[in-house]
Amino acid sequence: MKPLLTAENVTKRYGRLTACDRISFDLYPGQALGVIGESGSGKSTLLQGIAGQLPLDDGQLIYQNRTGEFLNLRTLPEPQRRKLMRTEWGFVRQNPRDGLRMRVTAGANIGERLLDLGERRYSNIRSQAIHWLNQVELSSQRIDDLPSTFSGGMQQRLQLARILVARPRLVLMDEPTGGLDVSVQARLLDLIRSLVRSLGLSLILVTHDIGVVRLLAQRLMVMQQGQVVEVGLTEQVLDDPHHPYTQQLVSATLIP
Repeated sequence: MKPLLTAENVTKRYGRLTACDRISFDLYPGQALGVIGESGSGKSTLLQGIAGQLPLDDGQLIYQNRTGEFLNLRTLPEPQRRKLMRTEWGFVRQNPRDGLRMRVTAGANIGERLLDLGERRYSNIRSQAIHWLNQVELSSQRIDDLPSTFSGGMQQRLQLARILVARPRLVLMDEPTGGLDVSVQARLLDLIRSLVRSLGLSLILVTHDIGVVRLLAQRLMVMQQGQVVEVGLTEQVLDDPHHPYTQQLVSATLIP
């Protein structure tokens, strides 16, 4: 099996600071990769670089699209990159308000992605919007409500529906449970895990929360000061950490 996404020596600098220092990994179809580290470790910079939101200074990002074509994301023309993000990729933002159009209805937020895919029949768009509201455990009766009338956890689920209606192959997640109450976090994580498995999604998950990566990610990269200090199967890395920084992160979560 060939990787869905390959990163080779991905580097991002800010003056003398190297936020991402020669990061390399392979992500395979249906695999979830967790990236963990404290604030300032470079994990969010890496995710933004992959998504094309930040220009990278060095390295390669190679993605195999739906038709089997290998795309060099660093040289991909911007119109093609934007189309890729609307059709084959999704980006779940920590603050769902950044990933939603707050002045249009919940149904319109979902249906907009179908328009990007060429769907023009209103009845089909509305029925798909209802289906995906149900998939993320939101009442279909809220289809004509504005996202501003939803709670934070409901907005995050609506953002998921907006992304997943396009049936992306790769989803990038930046602290998807950040700022939510513990009980809401648990419900959202169970939902994400169920959807990732049922849809066969590939996932890159950035978080500082070890509990989140343990639940969602099969493989784990630990970042410190822009470098990958440990990588491997999630359970192995967390249950038997080798690098002192990983040991520190794990022990910190065990302290009551």
